[in-house]
Amino acid sequence: MAMNSFFRQTAKTNLYFSLMKDTKRSFSSFSTSFSSKPFTSPFQVRSVTTPTEAFVGFNEMVHGTQRKYFMLGGKGGVGKTSCAASLAVKFANHGHPTLVVSTDPAHSLSDSFDQDLTGGALVPVQGVDSPLYALEINPEKTREEFRATSQLQGGRGVKDFMDSMGLGMLAEQLGELKLGELLDTPPPGLDEAIAISKVMQFLESKDYSSFSRIVFDTAPTGHTLRLLSLPDFLDASIGKMMKLKKKIASATSALKSMFNKAEPQENDASDKLEQLRERMAKVRDLFRDSATTEFIIVTIPTVMAANESSRLCASLKKETIPVRRLIVNQVLPPSASDCKFCVMRRKDQMRALDMITKDPELASLKIIQAPLVDVEIRGVAGLKFFGDMVWK
Repeated sequence: MAMNSFFRQTAKTNLYFSLMKDTKRSFSSFSTSFSSKPFTSPFQVRSVTTPTEAFVGFNEMVHGTQRKYFMLGGKGGVGKTSCAASLAVKFANHGHPTLVVSTDPAHSLSDSFDQDLTGGALVPVQGVDSPLYALEINPEKTREEFRATSQLQGGRGVKDFMDSMGLGMLAEQLGELKLGELLDTPPPGLDEAIAISKVMQFLESKDYSSFSRIVFDTAPTGHTLRLLSLPDFLDASIGKMMKLKKKIASATSALKSMFNKAEPQENDASDKLEQLRERMAKVRDLFRDSATTEFIIVTIPTVMAANESSRLCASLKKETIPVRRLIVNQVLPPSASDCKFCVMRRKDQMRALDMITKDPELASLKIIQAPLVDVEIRGVAGLKFFGDMVWK
């Protein structure tokens, strides 16, 4: 009983369920026949007035004219998806056409929104003031499509398919390999490569340019670091391939001159490699541009999570990724009862929070405490309820 009374937050919970009822009523009158295809008409960012109770933190995020990309990451199981989804809902409710993207192979975005977002296409989210779309990148589905294309259409089909992903240049350079067989045992980092191809589309597609805010729900720490470091790796690899091609071309030209052969026309493969290199440079610059991008670390108040967050922050700084905020999720409020478990748990959390505030990597970040709530955060109404507590 003591524990139940400790967790009960009557006023907020009543508000949450009231919001849930209102949202369900609005859902029933709203058409459910949505298209999963990208929109064709551009969105307009409506002018917004900020509530007087809002604090500078979210004001900066919602009113910044340039900062468009927000990436949330951290240890698995700390609530990254709830934080990302609630931020997307808040952006949409403040007048920004918003896209939320999950790059985590173990997607939970559909569960968070209580709506089927699977399929690898843009899906409209119901119940928000401005357009909000969600996208779950599905690497397994992409691999299956790739295998089917390879089997049915041969090498040209593979090339066309990779072109559609923005990776056609790689297919040309690897044309002699049996790519369909390669994908039966996909190499580490393939999921991140697929996510990078989507980021390329965000940079270049007119459809995605209509969004004024794009929120990334990233995979746990190791996958995220591979995703962020992949552009540098590919850029270096492409550079080596270009140097090798130039050496081969020079040797071939010399041989043909010896036999009085005409000079070969310039092979556009090198041009395409250079184009891919430039595209990767754009993605790299996007990740590192503090004017347009921000990485937000999500953690919980435990010693293990705090240590991993410190290592993640150090890695982000090494990659020169702009990181400003740290969300400490699931923080217990002070106990108002004689619940011994609650008192001990709160004591452990305060010890972890003290570590965070004194950590040389994390101390410089803006620390946001998100409370542990006594309801499951699901659906737009629940995410709005949660977001109002976190994004102030």
